[in-house]
Amino acid sequence: MAGSEVKKLGTEPVGRLLMQYAVPAVVAMTASSLYNIIDRIFIGHIGSGGSEGALALSGLAVTFPLMNLSAAFGAMVGVGGSTLISIKLGQRDYRTAEGVLGNVVTLNVILGLVLAVLGIVFIDPLLYFFGASSQSEAYARDYMEVILLGNVVTHLYLGLNAALRSMGHPTFAMSATIATVVVNSILDPLFIFTFGMGIRGAAIATILAQVFALVFVWVMLSRKSEVVRLRSGIYALRQRIVKNILGIGLSPFCMQLCACLVVILINKGLQRHGGDMGVAAFGIVNGITFLFIMVVMGITQGMQPIAGFNYGAQNFDRLNLVLRYSILYATVVMCVSFVICEFFPHLPISLFTEDETLTTLSISGMRIIVSIHPLVGFQIVVGNFFQSIGMARKSIFLSVSRQLLFLVPFLLVFPGIWGTDGVWLSIAASDLISVLTAAGMLYYHYRFEKSTKSITL
Repeated sequence: MAGSEVKKLGTEPVGRLLMQYAVPAVVAMTASSLYNIIDRIFIGHIGSGGSEGALALSGLAVTFPLMNLSAAFGAMVGVGGSTLISIKLGQRDYRTAEGVLGNVVTLNVILGLVLAVLGIVFIDPLLYFFGASSQSEAYARDYMEVILLGNVVTHLYLGLNAALRSMGHPTFAMSATIATVVVNSILDPLFIFTFGMGIRGAAIATILAQVFALVFVWVMLSRKSEVVRLRSGIYALRQRIVKNILGIGLSPFCMQLCACLVVILINKGLQRHGGDMGVAAFGIVNGITFLFIMVVMGITQGMQPIAGFNYGAQNFDRLNLVLRYSILYATVVMCVSFVICEFFPHLPISLFTEDETLTTLSISGMRIIVSIHPLVGFQIVVGNFFQSIGMARKSIFLSVSRQLLFLVPFLLVFPGIWGTDGVWLSIAASDLISVLTAAGMLYYHYRFEKSTKSITL
């Protein structure tokens, strides 16, 4: 990042600056979500979109916990590292920032390899534990074996792309993500249908697209014009840097780890009360609703370097302002989600399946989940705000409480009362309580934590 690019984080009008950072991040996150949605659309049409496509979607949904588990470790390194880089840039500590970048690479390689080996060795018992049936397990294994073999590539790409964004290059980070979508969209039908590889072909297309993006990101971070760049001598693990990366990244790690547990319970509840069709419905609903969540996550990613820099520079007026803008934008996005999914649910669901039973189950679930969406954007922004300013404990609590304290008990009780609908109601109820919890914590932060000097919204 050039010196002028660093400086503008503390000088340019906050509204304009947030748009400059958030729009590329939103495009990137939306593209990332579309990347997964495209996989599901093509997979849902295996065997001309009938029962075979539904089983393939069910198998794909079974892999979500394993992918969430891998993503938990990737997020811990990627988000922790990028947040720490932003703070160090705000403090003009470029040498430490470069050390953080090198340690992000090394940690991702180590964790990616370990998880890949363990996942491949125990893949069959893991998939059955995650909710696979005798019919869907083969689809899940075909997909997950390939994803695990490319795990290091996935970790490196996601971690370095987050670092690229935090170093003042949101447009380049966006371009890398868009590249994965374009390449994946081209390769998916080629490997799935032309080469007749089915769901395994979708996984191969995914990894090849990420290889392409990783090369692009690596080249961008190796340029000599960068104040902080990839070069020899920065990859040796340093205890203090690793501790700080993992400490800050513990919040998204806990969130993803909890997501792994939650998806297991969701899959098991849906398998028990709705069979493979219920699990497939979750795959569809999750893909559609997650698209809007990813837009909000893009907004928070745009907020992160601005909040981190100004917190490090002790410019609290600008810190407060970027929080307000982020909450506003996130709320608008989730209101759009509510309108589309409540009143026009057939439109997005028809992209995934033509099966009437699966369509009916998906519509019912989606309408329940999005009933709370107008409030959810606030909770996501607040959690990421605490993370962006290094208050890891608060961010961790918001991440963990939503899923462990609220959602898990509901998932253990509600399905026994309301069946499949009880699974969807559990998600909506936990979202509502999480919003109220986030509001209380933000109020406490601004009302009582005067040591931060950020007292007024």
